[in-house]
Amino acid sequence: MDWRKAPGRCNDFLAGLPMTVLAGVFLAASFVLPYMGVEQGSVLAWPCIVICGYPLLYLSVWRIVYNKGIAKISSALLITIAMFAAIYIGDVFAAGEVGFIMEIGALLEDYTTKRAWKGLNDLVQLVPERAVLVKDGKETEVPVSEISVGDVVRVRPGQTIPVDGMVIVGETSVNQSALTGENLPVDKVPGDAVMSGSINTDGSIDVLVEKTGEDSSVQRLVRLVKEADNNQAPTQRIADRWASWLVPIAASIAVIAALVTGDVVRGVTVLVVFCPCALVLSTPTAIVAAIGQSTKHGVLIKNGAALEEMGSAKTVAFDKTGTLTYGAVEVSDVLSFGKTGETEVLEIAASAEFRSEHPLSRAIVSHAREKGLKITDPERFQSLPGRGVGATVDGRQYIIGSLGFMDASGVEVTDSQNDDLKSLSSQGKAVVLVAGNGELIGAIGLSDRLRPECRQVMGRLGEMGVKAAMLTGDRSESARFMAAEAGIDVVCSDLLPEGKIDAVNGLKTEGKVCMVGDGINDAPALKSADIGVAMGAMGTGLAVESADVVLMTDDITRIPYLLWLSSLTVRTIKTAITLSMCINFVAVSASVLGLLTPTTGALVHNAGSCFVVLLAALLYDRKYPHESDFHRKDGPVRLQASGPSSVSSV
Repeated sequence: MDWRKAPGRCNDFLAGLPMTVLAGVFLAASFVLPYMGVEQGSVLAWPCIVICGYPLLYLSVWRIVYNKGIAKISSALLITIAMFAAIYIGDVFAAGEVGFIMEIGALLEDYTTKRAWKGLNDLVQLVPERAVLVKDGKETEVPVSEISVGDVVRVRPGQTIPVDGMVIVGETSVNQSALTGENLPVDKVPGDAVMSGSINTDGSIDVLVEKTGEDSSVQRLVRLVKEADNNQAPTQRIADRWASWLVPIAASIAVIAALVTGDVVRGVTVLVVFCPCALVLSTPTAIVAAIGQSTKHGVLIKNGAALEEMGSAKTVAFDKTGTLTYGAVEVSDVLSFGKTGETEVLEIAASAEFRSEHPLSRAIVSHAREKGLKITDPERFQSLPGRGVGATVDGRQYIIGSLGFMDASGVEVTDSQNDDLKSLSSQGKAVVLVAGNGELIGAIGLSDRLRPECRQVMGRLGEMGVKAAMLTGDRSESARFMAAEAGIDVVCSDLLPEGKIDAVNGLKTEGKVCMVGDGINDAPALKSADIGVAMGAMGTGLAVESADVVLMTDDITRIPYLLWLSSLTVRTIKTAITLSMCINFVAVSASVLGLLTPTTGALVHNAGSCFVVLLAALLYDRKYPHESDFHRKDGPVRLQASGPSSVSSV
């Protein structure tokens, strides 16, 4: 056994909830039994003194040894001195009482600041343990740890890409939302880069390995989260900051009172009533009450410091996909070219895509089913990864896919049609073209859905003097369009996780930043921001664990509510601190005049602490002025085309 660690282990044991409760039982017994005729009952305060006093003594000594400058003096030191002074004059109840109150405050603070890190495991598990190595035309399944830079790995449809590298053989579409937040699949052809942790959705590809292990995209994300967390300085408690001045002031008043009056008891009483128990309790109690209220509204606050800082945020930065939007691609527009009607274009596309597993194909088929349209199983079907599909429906041949696919297939796109397609693309929509017998007959636009409450939330933030910003991995054109629909002026686009950190740090130059996100790619930014808020219902485990606040309902109307709750909490804490200092001033004056003894002083001191705690606890029942915002029944906002009249909303 390492005896050097014994003091710390003893401290952890005594400072825990079970021992603190036991100390409270002994303290209560020491107060009640003497009034019942059991004179020796007062000695039961000693177990409380030992249980609650040791952690305070340990903390006082630790800060004297390791802290620098004035930070060596803390509230724990003042209370330790008061306990020794009370013991010296024989008032063991007063010594136990102040120690017990301080331990209750410490437990409340610990309750509001615990944080978990298990989400990191979910991130690491994105990368498969084994991969298919291709060497001399032969496939060999090997552990990913054995793959080196310069090797070639083969990734089949549905598999997760195990390394960072470049596609050298094959074409496909890749879902890299876990890393970039972009919900639309990205086409990949030879020469394009792919990242570990992204999913190959279509064709088989061979990837030239460029980065592995600690240099890969996933491991880099893990490091970013850890580094961002390490850079977050812990919030120093208000009581400890003030204790640097309270200790010498209390000691001076106690010594002067004892010397002038010739009564040591008066000096000890000053030390007892000067203990900043109410000051210490006001902050964690108010935070616990606020956390309890927020929980009623589906908001989990994991970090008391974040609650205090939220109200002073100057900017709220939102991720786009899954935060401002629902993160689900749907058909938004159908374009009809020539004699083929919009309904027929949708029926043809759904029938041709019926056997495809591509996310855009599934969205088209699902939309046609919702419309009750006829979907025919194609007689012939061919999937061309990264391009589209070819199919024979009711004896006619069709191709469905990208503009590049149309060009390669000899399908002519007129200037007028191209303008219509550009109009859809400018709105951030994915465009799927439909051609039959070498002629373009229509196109389908697909997009994410904006949450209906976005504009209302941005309006509330504006009323509070808080700026809104969007941080997204989407293309600039798409991001600007979506931001305009949401009512956001500041847009940062084309961002990888590192870019989001840089964007957050840039916004910090104007004040504190609150970051709201839902994906694994948002985790580093959530840590880097002053306050991180995660969308808990659909967010990834790492985003939830990296954040200080979790919106369990995925309702961003809670963001203005959080700003209100934080401001109210800070005001309550300041009021409680002011009252506690006033109570202390009156109690100290009464102690100097000899109106209080250590025991009665401890009781007055305890009553003041209870009053402050009650004031802070009232936060739990305060009503948010705009609580009706939480009960919107509107459906999701569908982004309407603003281009030519030939583009209709479906």
